[in-house]
Formats: sequence, C-alpha cells, structure tokens
Amino acid sequence: MITRRQFSKTALAGMVGTTLAARWSSASPVGGVRLGAQTYCFRDVARPGTADAIDVILAAMKTCGLDECELWSPQIELAPAAARTAPQAEQAKAREALRQWRMTSSPTYYEGVRRRCAAAGVTIFAYNLSFNESFSDDEINRGFDAAKALGAEVITASTTVRMAKRLVPFAGRHKMPVAMHNHSNVDDPNEFATPQSFMTALAMSPFYRINLDIGHFTAADFNALEFMAAHQDKISNLHLKDRKKHQGDNVIWGTGDTPIKEALAWLQKEKSQVRAYIEYEYPGTRGAVAETKACADYARQALTA
Repeated sequence: MITRRQFSKTALAGMVGTTLAARWSSASPVGGVRLGAQTYCFRDVARPGTADAIDVILAAMKTCGLDECELWSPQIELAPAAARTAPQAEQAKAREALRQWRMTSSPTYYEGVRRRCAAAGVTIFAYNLSFNESFSDDEINRGFDAAKALGAEVITASTTVRMAKRLVPFAGRHKMPVAMHNHSNVDDPNEFATPQSFMTALAMSPFYRINLDIGHFTAADFNALEFMAAHQDKISNLHLKDRKKHQGDNVIWGTGDTPIKEALAWLQKEKSQVRAYIEYEYPGTRGAVAETKACADYARQALTA
C-alpha cells in the first residue's frame, strides 16, 4: 500500500513541476466570465468506474466549446462501478472495495488524468469529492492529496454541516479550500440549503468556501443574486441550472425561475473571478452532450449579447 506521506510527496512534486511549466492552458473567459462545466453533466456517457470516462469527458467538453471543469470524482475512480451497482446486501463490501481503491491508487494516476486534460486544453479548477460519514480519516487525507495531484484549486463537496465540522483540521493541514455545495432541503438542519447553513460553515474554517447552486437556491426560495453580491469573496463557483421556485422541478433553461442570465450579467459587470459552471440536470431528450452544449450556448448568448 502507498503511504499518505509517499502520496503527498509525489503529488507535491507534480504540482511544482506544473507550476514551473507555467501550469497548463489558461481557461478562456466568455465575455469576461469563466464559463465551464461540472462533468456530472456527462454522467450518461462518461460512466463512473470506466477507464475511458475521462476521454469521453474531454470529447464532450470540446463539443460544448468549454475548457474549464469541476471534475466529478466517480468518473475517475476506477472501483466505484461495483460500489454503486451492488445489491443492498453487498453494499458494505462494495464500499470497502472503493475505500481500498482510493487508499492504494497511485498519485501518478491522478497526475496522468491532469496531463490528459492539459493536453486537451482543459483546466481542472475544482475536484468534486463529496465527503460523507463513511470516509475514514486516511480516506479523507487521500482525497485532498488526489485533488492536489489533479492540480485542482478547490475541492467542492455535497456534504453535511456535521461532516464539515469533521473536515476542518484536514482543510487546515492541507491548506486547501473546500467549497460546500447546497441543495434545496431546507427542512434538514444538517443539509447545506439555507444562507445560514453557509454562514455556519464559513465560521468553522478560513479554508471554507461556497459552491453556490443557484438553481437549488432558487427552488428553496432564496435570492441568489443578493447572496452573490453579499458573499462573492467566499464563492468559488456557481452551478447553473434552472429550477422553479417552491421546490420546483429542474427545467429547460429559460423556462424556470432561476436568474441565470442575471447571474451571468452580474459576474460580467463585477469582473468577478467566481466561475460559472453548467450542471445539466433537467430531463432532456437530445442526450447529455447535446443538452449541455445547448446550456453553454444559452450562457454564451447571454454573455455576448
């Protein structure tokens, strides 16, 4: 088994080499806004646990005309196919198999993913690793090390308030930002859903940030534009999707209540460094890549009109 110290040392060496080489390609802003995609968009074609998922993602990004991403961890973890499809009675065994894969995977594997992305002109800004209470401490550490080896600037996480408390010393030790992602379940105080839940996290650690999903925020009946204006210095990236208010559905962009165009215009006006990432979730009919491209075209039109 590769030790965490060996992993960290090799990952750091890879990062230094990348820095000395002036990193890889710099993402191209659209109308001054850093537009990209959460690779979860391509989940139907870049299936978790498959060795070619990263190549499918890169081809999809090219089709969509995007060169910056938030990389969804299941798409590059080569063990989770079993962990996510096992019968209920075998879930514990499958979960342990995923843990062992994470603990024994080489830093050179993640560096290889980074290089493949760089060769395709795609920047990994964020690594989406959603920590939960099944993670061991060593597994948490390994997740931070993986993010560094990938060259990510931030970890995004669909996690809980309780888990955020546990992550505080890890973020501090690794000196890496962790951005909490919100959903719309305002009835559970352990969920990130309300403005106050974000404030609770920010008070825990100077390394904590916000991955604001403006679709979920709107569905929970909060004002995304006001929140952005008040907390832009703590927001790493937005998730763009269109949802109806009052816990409404995900819908085709432009048919819901989420202020997507207004949010993009605000980022543009403010010359904000907050990223704007597409997250395709509505029930489209043209396939994941075509629907994500339609979302990207919608955003481009809004930014260049």
